[in-house]
Amino acid sequence: MRIAYVSTYPPTECGIATYTEYLSNAVAKNGKEIRILSQLGAAGENVFEVYAPQDKDIAGKLFFYVERLTPDIVHVEHEFGLFGDQRGVQIIEFLIRCNLSETPVVVTLHTVFEDLKYEEKIIVQHILNLSSAVIVHESFQKDILERNYRCLNPIKVIPHGVREVDNVNNAKELLGLENKKVLLLAGYLRSTKNIERIFSLLPDLITRNKDMVLLMASRSRINEHSDYKDNLYNEIHNLGLNNHVKVLYGKFPQYTLDTILSAADVLALPYTKGAQSGVLAQASAFHLPVVTSDLESFKNWITEVNGGFYAQTDEEYVSCITKLLQDNDLRAELRANICNNNKLKNWNVIAKRHIKLYSQLIKKPIPNAKFYYRSNKENVKLNAHS
Repeated sequence: MRIAYVSTYPPTECGIATYTEYLSNAVAKNGKEIRILSQLGAAGENVFEVYAPQDKDIAGKLFFYVERLTPDIVHVEHEFGLFGDQRGVQIIEFLIRCNLSETPVVVTLHTVFEDLKYEEKIIVQHILNLSSAVIVHESFQKDILERNYRCLNPIKVIPHGVREVDNVNNAKELLGLENKKVLLLAGYLRSTKNIERIFSLLPDLITRNKDMVLLMASRSRINEHSDYKDNLYNEIHNLGLNNHVKVLYGKFPQYTLDTILSAADVLALPYTKGAQSGVLAQASAFHLPVVTSDLESFKNWITEVNGGFYAQTDEEYVSCITKLLQDNDLRAELRANICNNNKLKNWNVIAKRHIKLYSQLIKKPIPNAKFYYRSNKENVKLNAHS
């Protein structure tokens, strides 16, 4: 089976790029052929730089590669704005071209909200019409689609995958945080992350947790949310709490981020908008308890996993964070809960669920036909042992 993923891809800095890398690698490990059709800036084996975001002929460029790489199925990782102007409307022409060539297409919708803009709703409806199947990460997102759109084709709920990794054991020492209880803020900076709310609670948190350090490891893309970023850093500087705040800056490649996550005791996610968070998936890999806002996505995760608490009021944030920082047994219990839940969501499990869906959508020439593919890597291994 040959799958062509249409997505951003590393080294491009993008949550969907990282997601696609983990998913496609896990699918490849299950014996499938992978091709990546991406924006300029992507790199890797079987990765093709196809278009720039401002191009006016994105659909044609993508389908040019589909025709020549002949995938059995195409999988689009969708986010508004990745496919040109007008919120990425060119993806619709691409889906039509795939339909005309009888190439099945799966689309993962990474943004599903009730309050989408007018043009975004039109695009979503056409994606639902033209896709062989749609994937969302959470059940409430499927409910939104079924409540607000005409859904003729299958909608599958497949969670965000979680890596299987080991903690960096000396992480606190590496960051100069020995004997400290560490509250972490991490991820890309944008106003919907609501990081300033935790800043406003710092004096009260420090009063209740004398050994606490707020570790902030956030970054923004070039020219994105620049004013918000500047205001945030000015605000934290003006708090005058240098002994209780440590700000890290840099690009945070994966192993660097792993070290930061390993040093934390609690992660705060005070978001005002969002769905299943890439940062939450990263934290889950390290069994890191969380205190979140009451977004439906976070509430569902906490109810399902029992890996932390959600808060609505300032007092609830302070109380929940304090409880987790001070109660070692409670943190250990929540870590164990997250660890057990991860067994159902590691990338290998998630890859197999995708492969099962792909297999259902690929049309057999006759009912008893069997798909056959033998990797060249198998031949290399055989020769090495000869």
